[in-house]
This record gives sequence, structure tokens and C-alpha cells, in this order.
Amino acid sequence: MSLRVGIAGHGVVGSRRHQCFDKNPDTTVVAVADQRFADSEPPKDVSAYPDYRSMIASEELDMVVVCLTNDVAADATIAGLEKGCHVFCEKPPGRSVAEIRQVREAELAHPGLKLKYGFNHRYHESVLEAKRVIESGTYGKIISLRGVYGKSQIITFGQSDWRTQRKMAGGGVLLDQGIHMVDLMRLFAGDFTDVHSFISNSFWGYDVEDNAYALMRTSDGVVAMLNSTATSWRHRFSLDITMERGAVLLGGILSGSKSYGAETLAIIEANPESDKGDPKETLIRYNHDPSWQTEVDDFVAHVRQDTPVDSGSSLDALRTMEQVFRIYYSDPEWRQFAAIDNPDA
Repeated sequence: MSLRVGIAGHGVVGSRRHQCFDKNPDTTVVAVADQRFADSEPPKDVSAYPDYRSMIASEELDMVVVCLTNDVAADATIAGLEKGCHVFCEKPPGRSVAEIRQVREAELAHPGLKLKYGFNHRYHESVLEAKRVIESGTYGKIISLRGVYGKSQIITFGQSDWRTQRKMAGGGVLLDQGIHMVDLMRLFAGDFTDVHSFISNSFWGYDVEDNAYALMRTSDGVVAMLNSTATSWRHRFSLDITMERGAVLLGGILSGSKSYGAETLAIIEANPESDKGDPKETLIRYNHDPSWQTEVDDFVAHVRQDTPVDSGSSLDALRTMEQVFRIYYSDPEWRQFAAIDNPDA
């Protein structure tokens, strides 16, 4: 029997997820909810609702997909779980660490249900290959990471200005986009215990940050440098991971905007005794992005096979959110603007 899916929020991301669930042979999208349907034509062949609550209350659903603004993401996730639905929620999981902790309480109260978060970058082919290379141990342990994720402004490509409003968004470029880089750094190196940061909104002047600079270290000495920025006039994604005998360099990311350049992975094989600082390099270029479909198919497989969510779980979401808010709180001047108490307090 096909799993019945309801999508809460049918903008750019919700529509894309709709396509992915349509392509999965085990799921059927039966309902969508979006406040815009009051003024625009809803998709055909599905039931349409003006808000997620009415959809969840009215439909017999097996899955709820949450593609809503940050201020209601956690509430919608909890509502789906309490209705007995498996839930797939886009990042970020909410506006604060406190909200994701509330979600985890609801999840624990419904142990038979699956909850997965859309940390889509984990499913890009370059990231998956980098993870395989690192885990092989060929180049030794990780020494350091250096990541930059930048766009030209906080509101891009026709996005709503809710992203500039702290009450709705919870944070700016770090929480909205930089969370992907934080999540990848955690994926590769684990949790960071020491954090120093500078947070700024000095250019765009909104009450959310347009730049975040962080220097972080794990308990076993792996150091990471991060810049999440909305003043990078050329959109940029790069993540360099240095190991004892080599490195992997992730550059560019395939996206709907096509503005981050070609997605590549460079594998560096270092030999300090002979390469004189110019080591052998293998470059892989990726021309297709199956990550959105792969991520949805992974979620559906966990539901069908009743297996634990092993990537993008609520624990992943909690740990990544805690890391994001450690970055906020490590800047004393920015601490007063943050939405929640220090997650380490």
C-alpha cells in the first residue's frame, strides 16, 4: 500500500519535495497546505488546505513533510508526530535549541514513528565520496577543516523577507545557510567543544546576522574555521579537510540557483619528502545532483523497513543546532540578541 504524504508549505522547497515523493514508488502525495492558496491555484490531483493544522486534522496521512518558516517548523513537526505520522522536516529544525528539544520529547513519546531532517548537503555525491575517502583511513586522521559558505545577501532569488525578522527566523545567514556547513563539519570531525566567534550585522543592518566567523576545536584537537556570510558577492561553497597524509577539498555545490559553480572534489595525496608542496591531485567533477531524491528515498526506506534514521536524525539536528548557538553565544556582543539561553548553561 502506498504511503500517503501531506506537504506543509508548498513554496520552492515544498514543490521540489513534492516532485521527489511523486517519483518514489512507495509514496503518494495526497494533500498540500500553504497560505498562498488563498490567492493562487493549488496543485491538481491533491487536496489543498490554507494551513498545516487543518491538513493534518482533516487527512488520513502516513507522512507529513514540513517546509515552513522557522517559527512554526517545530510546532508542525510535533503536530505531525502527535497525529501518528512519520515526519520529514527541512532545516533548520526551528528557531532555537529549546524548540528541537521539545520536538525530541514528542518523538520519544511516539517511538514507532520516524523523524528525519533535511540536511540535504549530506546527500551530495561530492560529500558522500569525501566521507568514504576519510573513513577509509588512507590519509590518516583529520587535522583541520576550513569552510566558507557565502551568498550575496540575506534575501535572494525572490525569498520572503521573513528571513530578516528574528522573531520568525531565529537567526540570519548562519542559521539559514551556514547550518549546512556546521552540520558537515560535525559529520566529518564530531562535536566542537571550544568555540570563539565574531558575529556581525553591520552591512545589511537587519536584526539578524549577515556574517559569522568561528574558530572551533574538538576535544581531540581537530580545529575548524568557518565563515558564513551574506556579503559574498560571488556565491561560494568550499570545505577543505586536511588529514595527516592528504586532504579532500570540496568546491562548489549544485543547487537550484546554479550560482555556486561546478561541484567538485579534489583528493590530495601528500608526500612531504618528495612532492615539495605540489602533491598529486585527483579532481572529480559532478554534473548531476541526485541528493534531493536520494534523501527522500532514504527516509521512505527507513519507514518501510522500520530502521532507525541514521543521517539527519533529531539527534543530529539537536547537536548541530547546539553548535550553531554556541557560535552565537561565543560573541559577547551578540549574545544579547540570541533567541534562547546558552545551550551549555
